[in-house]
Amino acid sequence: MTIAILSFIAGVALMLWSAARFVEGAAVTAKYARMPPLLIGMVIVGFGTSAPEMVVSALAAAEGNPGLALGNAYGSNITNIALILGIVALLSPIAVHSRVLRKELPLLTLITLLAAAQLFDGVLSRHDALILLVVFALLMGWSIYQGIKQRPDAPADTLGDEVTSELKAHPMPLKHALWWLVIGLALLIISSRLLVWSAVTVAHSLGVSDLIIGLTIVALGTSLPELASSVIAARKGEHDIALGNVLGSNLFNTLAVVGVAAAIQPLSVAPEVLYRDWSLMAALTVSLFVMGYGFRTPGGHINRIEGGMLLLVYITYTVYLIYTMN
Repeated sequence: MTIAILSFIAGVALMLWSAARFVEGAAVTAKYARMPPLLIGMVIVGFGTSAPEMVVSALAAAEGNPGLALGNAYGSNITNIALILGIVALLSPIAVHSRVLRKELPLLTLITLLAAAQLFDGVLSRHDALILLVVFALLMGWSIYQGIKQRPDAPADTLGDEVTSELKAHPMPLKHALWWLVIGLALLIISSRLLVWSAVTVAHSLGVSDLIIGLTIVALGTSLPELASSVIAARKGEHDIALGNVLGSNLFNTLAVVGVAAAIQPLSVAPEVLYRDWSLMAALTVSLFVMGYGFRTPGGHINRIEGGMLLLVYITYTVYLIYTMN
């Protein structure tokens, strides 16, 4: 078991490093291909931060560990809202703009309800996977279309502009970018395979389910890119990036990560996934509406008190899972 724990730590470290190299290589390659900054931010960086969840869940499904695959996706969603937004709000209150309340949050709520409808029969079939992936493709296509036709006087895409500025400050030859793109993706797959093996080994050694391991340590490990990027964005005062990063990641996890895993191998769903894990994920999503509307203060903020409450929810949920895992 000691080897498995050390392998898990090594797998997380290698996964974070390889994901960063993959994103860097992909972003530079996209820049050479004259891709607009908006698309670099939305597609390349957005995919890169969620790539660990996708690869881990895909490998877990292929190896017959549906609990780990589903737990990683939904656990990451819970971690994103409760832990990451909780920490970010404690560092600096998060401004919630009306566009997020009108578009992103209602969309995430509808996708969360779609997930519940698919979980109800106790299995995620390939037909369910197809629905999730088609919805994801439509959303990505629509977002890209809206971004491309954005008016010149419309607000700039902060994430895309930040990535472009970083690329200008640290130029990289195309050959090196392609090298990091390939190496980063290969190491991402290898590290994810190591992470899955070590997580399953630890789960079996402790006599707990793959689902619990996926909801806790694996979800936390694969959410570290979102945590790092959101904290950095908050310290720079870029609340839009921090909040948008979490909302986008949750959409990606619910649709693409679960969809790819179920397409590889239909996933059996334990009853507690619906009444415990999905319910908390849905409640946290709704709580963003309540906090974001700003009934007490104009403009809508997730303040430090609310951030502390989110963090307390995450700690309580994790302690409850550990307490009941045997």
